[in-house]
Amino acid sequence: MSTEIKAVKPTALAGVGKRGLKRQLINNEIIIHIKATFNNTMLTLTDFQGQVLTWASAGSCGFKGARKGTPFAAKKVVDIFLKKSIDYLSRCNQIKIYVCGVGPGRENALRGFEKITDFSKQEKRMRNKITLIREITKIPHNGCRPPKKRRL
Repeated sequence: MSTEIKAVKPTALAGVGKRGLKRQLINNEIIIHIKATFNNTMLTLTDFQGQVLTWASAGSCGFKGARKGTPFAAKKVVDIFLKKSIDYLSRCNQIKIYVCGVGPGRENALRGFEKITDFSKQEKRMRNKITLIREITKIPHNGCRPPKKRRL
C-alpha cells in the first residue's frame, strides 16, 4: 500500500498570501504603537505578544525629507494605516494605543484614530474598542551631564 504525497504550493494553503502567513489573533487584543519623532511618524500594529501584524510610516506613504515630520504627514499615515489594518481591527475585541515620542505628528495621529468610531456606524461591533491610551515616552530623570560653563 503506497501513499502518495502531493506537493502543494505555499500560496494554495489557507491564510497564506504573497507576503507570507496572515496571523491569527489569539487573545483578540491588538496594540497600536505610535512613534512620533521630529523627523518621522511611525505606526505599528502588533498582537498582545508584540509580533508585528502591519505597519506604516510617513516615509512609506511617499513623504520625503522634512515633510515626513509634519502633522499633515501623520494624518495621512493614519489613513493608510487604517486601510491596511481594517481586517484586524474588525476581528479584535480590545485596542490599546501606546504613544511614544514628542514629534509634531503625535496629536494628529491620535486624532486620526477617531475614524475607528466612524467605522462603528457601519458595524455595531466596532464601537468602544479602544480601551487604553498610554504614554510611554522615555523621560531622563537626571539626564546627561551638561557642557561646562563658557568662560569669557
